[in-house]
Amino acid sequence: MLVKVTSKRQVTFPAKVLDELGVKPGDQIELQEGPDGYLLKPRRIDYSKLGTLRDKIKPGTPPLDIRKLRDEGYDPTPYRD
Repeated sequence: MLVKVTSKRQVTFPAKVLDELGVKPGDQIELQEGPDGYLLKPRRIDYSKLGTLRDKIKPGTPPLDIRKLRDEGYDPTPYRD
């Protein structure tokens, strides 16, 4: 499979490849150098390395659905009634 490099040194991967890697818009792809070339790996969040906010969140606040936030994005505009 070939991908073309643009004049800005950008590449577009076929959707099939990105789907198989589980890569979505905004994700990162890590390039690891090896003896036979480079290996592409999706960059994932290591949830075990995230700090706890348990004592900073008000009681009764619903849990954050990170997958929903990732799929729908975040609008930083404050809510207005």
